[in-house]
Amino acid sequence: MGLVSGILTLPLAPVRVVLWLGEVLRDQAEHQLYDPNVIRRQIEELEEARAEGRISEEDATQQEEELLGRLLRPSGAGGSTTAGAGD
Repeated sequence: MGLVSGILTLPLAPVRVVLWLGEVLRDQAEHQLYDPNVIRRQIEELEEARAEGRISEEDATQQEEELLGRLLRPSGAGGSTTAGAGD
């Protein structure tokens, strides 16, 4: 980037920082949402809640299906798309 273009685009720096921060936060959220270790821990907690009677069988089954769907998703799915936003 040249000196002149750098000076001219300087007022846009805060916007670029906000966009970058948004991408970092999205990547971290997706990592936590689809991390197999996190999902396995959630399934274990769900089984524990089911065994202790803190959750109904129907709710446990529904949550388990959602967790397994996240665990078994294709590796390219959920990348940098905004699928599901506004649905």
